[in-house]
Amino acid sequence: MADRVLSQEEIDSVFKKLRETPGEEDPAKKAQVYDFRRPDRIAKDQLRAIHLLHENFARSLASSLSAYLRAYVAVNLVSVEQLSFMEFTQVLPSPTCLIALGMRPYDGNAVLEINPSLVFPILEMLLGGSGKVATKINREITEIEQSILEGLLRIILNDLRTAWGAVTNMQFSIESHENEPQLLQILAPNEAVVAISMEVRIGEASGMMNIGIPSIIVKMLRQKFDQQWSVRKTQATETEHARVLRLIRPAIIHLDARLQGPKMGVEKLLELSEGDILAFDYPTGRALDFTINGKLKYRGEVVSAGRKRAFQIHKQVVEE
Repeated sequence: MADRVLSQEEIDSVFKKLRETPGEEDPAKKAQVYDFRRPDRIAKDQLRAIHLLHENFARSLASSLSAYLRAYVAVNLVSVEQLSFMEFTQVLPSPTCLIALGMRPYDGNAVLEINPSLVFPILEMLLGGSGKVATKINREITEIEQSILEGLLRIILNDLRTAWGAVTNMQFSIESHENEPQLLQILAPNEAVVAISMEVRIGEASGMMNIGIPSIIVKMLRQKFDQQWSVRKTQATETEHARVLRLIRPAIIHLDARLQGPKMGVEKLLELSEGDILAFDYPTGRALDFTINGKLKYRGEVVSAGRKRAFQIHKQVVEE
């Protein structure tokens, strides 16, 4: 069969269909937008270390604020990410409570932001109220209210200093207050910051607390982060095991052997009299549970050891 020659119209039609249906290997689909104005990114392992550091900070802060405000406070770490300073300020509410923080002995400033939805219920509690704000308040914080919040800020900065103490001795201090994010000009707009977002719940009130730390400071501490991380991964030596054992030797633990049986109401218990038989619904040969400080560790039976009673272990209970 002779080869068929395509006309020019048929050739144009084939190329037109190829242009309208992009191929699966279109290189444009694999391309990713990159902003060359962005500074170098912080390594993922360092961000994970910062995440763990601020998880400890969140737990400590929840305990400190609960004692200070005499109310149940829950603090949850939401995210840790690297943003430009402009992106960080654009997501903050306006007006809000902004504090520029010094970070001695390092140059530069960090930012602490507390949402108004959290600030005003706290002010209500500090002034003797219940912390319930009937209406949403959207105004700037006055100088008197800033003075009332000084005690709260000292607690936050003290717990933040303690958390960062695992990496470096950094002293956080209040440099200035601001209400509008756009007026806070402590960093260049394209300078990178590590943004830490936390959700704080106090009773029925909740709000976000955000911390922005210059990435250049975090990069300066890269070696200290690596040292702290490597120490955590290093296995304990025999000397350390012996030291820990020596410290816990005087500890007192509570041992208890019992047969866990059915429950009975007090009313039926009071009806029991001499000669009644109380059935436990268990065979006499069933092993007893042996607990250490309330946790089940072994199973076995009670035996005689001279003039005393003892517990003979049959098997160890491994918790799943």
